[in-house]
Amino acid sequence: MKNKGLAVFLVGILLFSVAVSGCIGGGGTETQTSTPQYAGKIAVVYDVGGRGDLSFNDMAYLGASRAAKDFNLELKEVQSNSESDYLPNLRSLARKGEYDIIIAVGFMMTDAIKQVADEFPNQKFAIVDGFVPDKPNVMSILFKENEGSALIGALAGLIAANDGKDRVGAVLGIEIPVLYKFESGYRFGVAWAEDYYKQKTGKDVNIEVLSTYTGEFNDPAKGKTAAQAQLGQGAWVIYQIAGATGQGVFDAVYEYLQSQGKDMGPPFAVGVDSAQDWIKPGVIIASMMKRVDVGVYKAVEMAVKGNWQGGVMELGLKEGGVGVSTIDDVKEMFNSLSEETKKQKLKELGFTSEDELFAKLEETRKQVPDWIWNAVKELEEKIKSGEIKVPMATTKDQIEALRNAQTWQEMEELAKQWESS
Repeated sequence: MKNKGLAVFLVGILLFSVAVSGCIGGGGTETQTSTPQYAGKIAVVYDVGGRGDLSFNDMAYLGASRAAKDFNLELKEVQSNSESDYLPNLRSLARKGEYDIIIAVGFMMTDAIKQVADEFPNQKFAIVDGFVPDKPNVMSILFKENEGSALIGALAGLIAANDGKDRVGAVLGIEIPVLYKFESGYRFGVAWAEDYYKQKTGKDVNIEVLSTYTGEFNDPAKGKTAAQAQLGQGAWVIYQIAGATGQGVFDAVYEYLQSQGKDMGPPFAVGVDSAQDWIKPGVIIASMMKRVDVGVYKAVEMAVKGNWQGGVMELGLKEGGVGVSTIDDVKEMFNSLSEETKKQKLKELGFTSEDELFAKLEETRKQVPDWIWNAVKELEEKIKSGEIKVPMATTKDQIEALRNAQTWQEMEELAKQWESS
């Protein structure tokens, strides 16, 4: 899911991060991080969400900065302050002719990339989430969100079944094809969990998936209202797939737990895109990581090593492009923040040290039995090996067919039909 804006609660962090990095100014301002001896240069253009979104753009920075360190590259970052900045930012970098690769973060830059790629045919570009399959100097970095979401569905379904509950939820943003990929994987995982639970316990379970498209990616109030409605209907785990709107999901689950005199789930929320677990310790059981950092790193690596080529690079579980967050992932995400921002967040969360925060996250995960985590891992291995095929709905008709399917085997059959057609 693409974060199209900033959550209200993240605004302060973003502004702080932007101020620290010096990315303030009309039309975007460039900053750079030098390595002692660089062998080349790369550039990243962020979308309007920008650094500090704790999600999409920050993940791109993680990948680019790691690649810069590993390959001795100079990294130039450019913040876009409005959508009208995309084309001039990309064009300005390309005109210099000194970058091994220029990376655009976000599908909103698709049209700008197409135009600038034609203007500078000898410059290598990559775009995250944008589909540009027919230009030899553009690499499209895409993800199999359906596979990662299947693991989240299995986790949610098994948590609900183990606690004697029969509903889980998903709160989504705008109803667009890429979100159908998330929803289809989630529904598949829940259905797989029903089957797994029956085989393990001999008990039949029927877990309903409640899904709500809020129509927004930047409206936490709508996310909260949707999550409150689902909690009222008995949803035991709620997967947020709505960008900044999802912050409202975290708030709704947090307040529900508080009303029950609990500081830790279940019920739980699930984060998306980055390892968001630390945002609400005790509330978020895990996150479906869309490894933008891995995609960016791979694109840079290919450019540096000379095996880069235009076209589509699609990353799933097997390629490390998606997955369920680990504590190490959360630490990496948290440690990517500035020291001042980390201190600020720890204070807001009521912790005196990072160790306290991560101990709380470990304790949260222990609320879920090991056999459930192991089951999720089992599904992951079967998807990676090709033994199980996760459906990827991209149209209204396809997602409706999945919603009407009764078993994961029926869903898998649909996936095979779509693939062969």
